[in-house]
Amino acid sequence: MDVVLFGITAVCALAGGAGVILSRRPVHSALGLLLVLLSLAVDYLLLGAQFIAAAQVIIYAGAIVVLFVFIIMLLSPGGSDSPASGLKGGALAGPVAAPFVAALCALLAAGLVALVSRASPVPKAALPAAFGTVQDVGRSLFGRYLLPFEAASLVLLAGMIGGVALGRRLGPRT
Repeated sequence: MDVVLFGITAVCALAGGAGVILSRRPVHSALGLLLVLLSLAVDYLLLGAQFIAAAQVIIYAGAIVVLFVFIIMLLSPGGSDSPASGLKGGALAGPVAAPFVAALCALLAAGLVALVSRASPVPKAALPAAFGTVQDVGRSLFGRYLLPFEAASLVLLAGMIGGVALGRRLGPRT
């Protein structure tokens, strides 16, 4: 049963990811991102990490996606198809991305076949007893994974600054 539910959430996450990349309307991309985040929350529940699943829904699916929608609405008040439509190199994005998408799809298909052929994706006995609890997440974030956590925050900050810079450079359309 877990394998089937994991397969369904994997397909939903892939569909949402494809929607994020392929959609011309930014709001539809944000909804695709919401589908990906909710699918990941179900996967966390399958692993027995209820706290991480709840944090995923509340923080990412709730707050971050709503923030994205507000930013999208602020940056494209005219309802244009894409705020990035004025960027150069858009015609090359498809041919450059196609081999990566094909490789990713092949890798995912191989992983799904390997996963379905097994009895259980993650043996429950392999997980520690405190897996997914608040204490375990706190110890991991501020202990062993402190440097990657801080590096991810710097990357996100750079992305936000880049988004603001791109939004200002495009300016109002006349």
